[in-house]
Amino acid sequence: MLPEYLAIGEIVRPQGIRGELKVRPFTDDPQRFFDLSTVRVGEGSEKQIHCLRVQAGYAFVRIQDVYSRETAEELRGTLLYVRRADAVSLPSDSEFICDLIGCEATDTDGVTHGRLIDVLQTGGVDVYTFRSEAGDLMVPALKQTVLQVDVQNKRMILSAERLRETAVRA
Repeated sequence: MLPEYLAIGEIVRPQGIRGELKVRPFTDDPQRFFDLSTVRVGEGSEKQIHCLRVQAGYAFVRIQDVYSRETAEELRGTLLYVRRADAVSLPSDSEFICDLIGCEATDTDGVTHGRLIDVLQTGGVDVYTFRSEAGDLMVPALKQTVLQVDVQNKRMILSAERLRETAVRA
């Protein structure tokens, strides 16, 4: 079962003396922070949020009940979450990266290649990094290579033929 909440960013540090927070977004479009009205702060409760600006890839926000630098400092390193039901809609052939992490990869020859530990977003084609006892395997996230993804059961099927052509062992 997929988690009810999705991580959308990490509080990097306080900004100024009145509780403003600098957030590193986990999205390819930080402008989405302007559309948020509530977030869950860490493992705590949901709070109202207001995005003040997006600058240099960071979102600068105000969160309910955070009105001083000291209170903001206590949140350094805390993750912000939204309900999955309130998250942006993805195209039918896409998945949230957080749902992909942990998927076990097997190829069409039945060889297991480990668990997905990272998705590198290169600006072109994403690269999936799988970890196993044999080491790390980096695979381009192409439909010809990644044949099937089942995030509910945490499984991926990879093309053995394409892996021989494109995969890189680290």
